[in-house]
Order: sequence, then structure tokens, then C-alpha cells
Amino acid sequence: MTSILRLFLIRHGETEWSLNGQHTGGTDIALTSHGEEMALGLRGVLAELNCTQVRVSPRLRARQTCEAAGFGGQAQIDPDLAEWDYGDYESLRTEDIRKRRAGWSIWRDGCPGGESPREISLRADRLIDRLRKLEGCVILFSHGHFGRVLAARWLGAPVAQGQHFLLSPATLSILRQTTGDALQPDERQIELWNSPPPVFSPPPKEAA
Repeated sequence: MTSILRLFLIRHGETEWSLNGQHTGGTDIALTSHGEEMALGLRGVLAELNCTQVRVSPRLRARQTCEAAGFGGQAQIDPDLAEWDYGDYESLRTEDIRKRRAGWSIWRDGCPGGESPREISLRADRLIDRLRKLEGCVILFSHGHFGRVLAARWLGAPVAQGQHFLLSPATLSILRQTTGDALQPDERQIELWNSPPPVFSPPPKEAA
């Protein structure tokens, strides 16, 4: 019997720092008014999913997005959904970092005082190991860089491949797993990526 798991990954809405290109890891910065409107725009499409499990990053911007989308009362905080720890590069823009370290790439170099690519890969793998045992649909409220890491590791690709998955604020993406019998390995795909809510529609139900 085939079972299907869909992870509905949502990046939080706009903040002042995301608008300015500043790296925002552990800093608890709130959504802008536009960011709140973006999050409210998620409410209608997510309500159609009938998902019973909702996980959210502990960061304020993710929790506010989750609340505005209508899931504040049922969400479970999951520390593994937190953004990449930028360490010494917190609040800096990429161009500022490259003035200190020419040619810097987070995908290759990581962040001193924060997480390396290997460390965030292990965190994403830990989360995937827990989520892949579920069925049905799960809504995840997370962040830009971590969401891209999660997509890469979902496909079994190195963290550096996440640089190819652009992820905008308040968008929806679907990571899918199909599980068969013992003779059939799990199959994982990206079913949808970086879709704004008006474009998104729930996938059709499939026979088991």
C-alpha cells in the first residue's frame, strides 16, 4: 500500500532586515505591516489543506506568520526549523561580509561563530528523519536559507545545491515523499517551489 507525505514549507513574511538583505538568524525581528499582509494571504489556501500537524520555527517572524495564517493555536515549536545561525555575520548583508572576506559564500564557508554547512546539513537531516515517518500533510513555517537547505537535503543533495533554490517571503513549497512496500524505496520530489499564495492550489487527492 502506498502512502504519501507532503510537507508544505512556508517562508515567513517580510521583515525590515529581509527587505534590506540583512542576514537574520537568531535576532527576533517582527514582520513589517506588509509582511503581516503577506502572511494573511496564506490563510485561505492553507485552510483548504486540512492538515492536522503544524510545526513552526521558534523565531518571532515565523510565529507571527503562522499566527496570521491561522495556525497559531495548533502549531508546535520545532527548534530544528530555525534559520541558519549566522554567528559573527548576523545583521550584515552579503556585500558587507565580502568586504571582510572576499568571495565569501555561505554555502561553502558557513559563518564563524555560527553554523557551518556541515552543521546545518546535520540539523536538516535530523528534521527529515523525524518528518519522513509521518503521513498525510504537515505545514512547516521556517526561513529562507534553512528552507533551501531542507530542499537540497530532501533530495539527498549536498547543502551547496540549496543556492539554486530561491525562496521568497510568504511563499509555499511542497516536498513530497511516496512510500511503498519493503521492496520499493521511498521516492522524494519537490512538487512545488516558491509559489505565491494566489498561484497555489491544493494538490488533488490520490488513491492509496
